[in-house]
This record gives sequence, structure tokens and C-alpha cells, in this order.
Amino acid sequence: QVRLVESGGGKVQPGDSLTLSCAVSGGTFDSYILSWFRQAPEKAREYVAASSAMSGGLSEYAESVQGRFTISRDNVKNMVYLQMDNLKPEDTAVYYCAASIAGTWSLDRDYSFWGQGTQVTVSS
Repeated sequence: QVRLVESGGGKVQPGDSLTLSCAVSGGTFDSYILSWFRQAPEKAREYVAASSAMSGGLSEYAESVQGRFTISRDNVKNMVYLQMDNLKPEDTAVYYCAASIAGTWSLDRDYSFWGQGTQVTVSS
């Protein structure tokens, strides 16, 4: 059983930075596609970013966060991070870490394992 635990959320002002962390336990860490999704109030869950060690460390991002967010993974500590810079009010959401063996990176239905989420609020 794979377990994911997010941390690092909080309330920040527009333009600030924040780093989310996700601790992954169980399974074979290197084999997972690890991703971040988010869900704002009354909106559908939205893909944010993904990283795959099996693809040579390839990462990809949603257009809405491209150039502002950076996903990274530590294959020794079994951690995945989301560095968020120049945060905007529209980034306000619950952020979820997710793991998948295979599938389309941006489709939440292809992910078998999810964390409990961490709240990020961007407001002045």
C-alpha cells in the first residue's frame, strides 16, 4: 500500500513563494509517476505538474503554472516537492500529491494513490 502525506501549505500574499512537500512510503518510489493536482472551492480537480523518474526525470506542467511552479523529487528521501513562485489568488486551492504506475499524467482517474491534501491560500 502506497501512502502519501502532503505538508507545507499555508496562507501567503500575492507574489510570495511557497514549497509543498509530499512524503511517499510503500511501493517502489522510482517506478511512480508523481504529480500534484489542486482543487479550488466549487471547481473540478485540476492537474498542476508531474514528474517521472522512469522517463529520465522528465517533468511537465499545466499551462496555468508553467514558469512559476517547479516539481522535483528526491529518490533517496522518497519525497516530491512543488516549489511555487509568484503566487496568485487564483492559485488558492487544496493541493494533492498523487502517484501512478502508468497512464496519462494529467488525468486524475489514472492515479491510484492520493494524499489527504494541503490548503494553499493566496490573499492580500
